[in-house]
Amino acid sequence: MNLKDFDWKPMALVPLLAVLVLPFIGSTSTWLTLTIAGLAMGMIIFIIASGLTLVFGLMDVLNFGHGVFIALGAFVATSVLGAMGDYTGSQSILVNLMAVLPAMVVAMLVAGAIGLAFERFIVRPVYGNHLKQILITMGGMIIGEELIKVIWGPLQIPLPLPEGMRGTLLFGEASIEKYRLIAVTVGVVVFGVLLWTLTRTKIGLLIRAGVQDREMVESLGYRIKVLFVGVFVVGSALAGLGGVMWGLYQQSVIPQMGAQVNVLIFIVLIIGGLGSTTGALIGALLIGLMSNYTGFLVPKAALFSNIALMMAILLWRPQGVYALSK
Repeated sequence: MNLKDFDWKPMALVPLLAVLVLPFIGSTSTWLTLTIAGLAMGMIIFIIASGLTLVFGLMDVLNFGHGVFIALGAFVATSVLGAMGDYTGSQSILVNLMAVLPAMVVAMLVAGAIGLAFERFIVRPVYGNHLKQILITMGGMIIGEELIKVIWGPLQIPLPLPEGMRGTLLFGEASIEKYRLIAVTVGVVVFGVLLWTLTRTKIGLLIRAGVQDREMVESLGYRIKVLFVGVFVVGSALAGLGGVMWGLYQQSVIPQMGAQVNVLIFIVLIIGGLGSTTGALIGALLIGLMSNYTGFLVPKAALFSNIALMMAILLWRPQGVYALSK
């Protein structure tokens, strides 16, 4: 990607929104607290949405069953963290990470494995037909939710933060929760790895080339079908990771949590430009900030604010902030 040709205007939307809201909030410390909280929420949403962004952008698959991988990752985390009480009960963040990181890895592995089966038996028969994809993947999500209820039960399960990740840090008069800083860090790492893989590696080059001209790439001896299945598995694994992050953010999980988050995910994809990783990041950060700002200033408008933001962005750029090529 040529930096000289890159459109930087959408990048300004996030700081612009933050600056425009500051006079209405009044207190700089409150504004900083809300902004960090919004960025953390946005980063978690981005982690969840990035998997679906890959699947749609590179495979042209509308996977409305993405939510089941989110819920699955969160419930797997409850089991893993529940068995590591000695680590989660420590006041040291480093010791806590010895429990959280394995929970994330296991959640990603389980979600990726289920994603492989989901692609093979549910998605593969409907490649190229968006209407059938929507119907069959929604059905797959309903079945997945019922299976989660069979394994973990239908009730809400607590997923408390480890002891060392609780509490806040003070930056002047602003109070920032520790976990929100961790969420921002994880989100930045995921975005960096995705962008590097897609733009700087041979696998990313082959995937993008396969999207443009599948027959040509296959004629060179590369199995694009295998690469695309790999993309679906990675997308499912990222949803599992996002489920862990979201579950810890909410500190509880329910079987329907994936379906609830799905709405936010598709708003993010539409704002960002369907299939754009960079656009998904901007869309997620805007949604996170908007939710926190409106929740503080006008609580009754919090639910509507995300739709209003999407409408405003689409009036400016009907295809979203970035095209897929970005």
